[in-house]
Amino acid sequence: MKKAKGISWIFILVLSFTLVLPTMTAFASDKVYHVPIEAEVEKGLKAFLERAFKEATENNAEAIVLEIHTPGGFVDAATDIGKLIDEAPIKVIAFINSKAHSAGAFIALHADEIYMVPNGTIGAAAVIDSAGNAADEKANSAWLAQMRAAAETSGRDPKYALAMANKRIDIPELAPVGELLTLSADEALEVGYSEGTASSLEDVLVLADLKGSEVIGMEPTLSEQVARIITNPVVVPILLSLASLGLVLELYSPGFGVPGLVGLSSLGLFFFGHTIAGFAGYETIILFVIGLVLVVAEFFVPGAIVGLIGGALIIISLLFSGASLVHMAYSILIAMFIAVIGMVIIMKFFGKKLHVFNKLVLRDATTTEEGYVSNQNRIELIGKVGTSLTPLRPSGVIEVDQERIDAVSEGSYVDAGKKVEIIKVEGSRIVARELKERVEE
Repeated sequence: MKKAKGISWIFILVLSFTLVLPTMTAFASDKVYHVPIEAEVEKGLKAFLERAFKEATENNAEAIVLEIHTPGGFVDAATDIGKLIDEAPIKVIAFINSKAHSAGAFIALHADEIYMVPNGTIGAAAVIDSAGNAADEKANSAWLAQMRAAAETSGRDPKYALAMANKRIDIPELAPVGELLTLSADEALEVGYSEGTASSLEDVLVLADLKGSEVIGMEPTLSEQVARIITNPVVVPILLSLASLGLVLELYSPGFGVPGLVGLSSLGLFFFGHTIAGFAGYETIILFVIGLVLVVAEFFVPGAIVGLIGGALIIISLLFSGASLVHMAYSILIAMFIAVIGMVIIMKFFGKKLHVFNKLVLRDATTTEEGYVSNQNRIELIGKVGTSLTPLRPSGVIEVDQERIDAVSEGSYVDAGKKVEIIKVEGSRIVARELKERVEE
């Protein structure tokens, strides 16, 4: 009897777990992180993606969906993001919602799976320089190698990736010679550059066997958005130019005003953005502050050594605050050039209207009318007649009232022993003219 009762309890427990376990599993759904990649691809974007990938990994997410809508961006930033995707321990899905061009195509190719909206495009990934021209052979060769590696890593035919970056590759049915390859959603699906076409994130989850997963949306914080703008290679030289121009004007003007506020604000934004992005550390900020203090101290300490050391420390701190030493060096040179040109323009056109430049520009002239003379001005000699003791060619010596005087001729040669008349006195310059004898008829 007891044996039969024990078997009954075991049967009830098994039946209970059979009924309850599916319900518990339904509540323990997988997590999928949804991360947008929008606008230009630059270094500041990487800081946001690093945070998103770290959080997804720590929370044991099933996958990360990168929703891509970008015209492209900078090669070095795209390379870092591609490496971040390759090292992710979880599945990464690229959802191209509209376009993934240039650096955006490179990022998408690093994903494990690619899905596109019906009107989406991927491609047009040629490298161009800052002037909008095709990059040199060295840079282009390196980029082609990276595009090939990205396609091969995700198991895709690399010839299409190469055609996206090289006009010389001929794919007659899609991109003849002379045109960069850009694939539509249907074309990408046909050549294996897409796993499917989806109209929404929900469709992507269904196609990727992630239906029912909990979607956790990631958005950049305000500080990360600011960092993305500030660390843009175009914005960096502008900030440094404003900073240098503002501080130089402030150092030569009394008190503390708008130029100093603009300069310090620009520097503050520069270091804030680069610190958030992970490029600048507190040591570079401390180095900059020490350099700035030494430059200011130069106005109170004799000699130029203190100022030179301070200037060197400021430049070093700026160089090591950026994502690239080369780019920061160019940015600093551009900033210095723009600051000098800006000061010249402002002083030339607005200097008279702005009292702040009175300390920078010498406007007073030491004229004779205001009583300034470099030596004795002997205007009493004008009109007197003397004799040339030496030839005047054009300078020489004349004698007037038994006084030897250094003089110059009016222009023509005057022989010694000739009568001369002093016609002009300009400081130490005395001009004499030969008196011609009149011939009476």
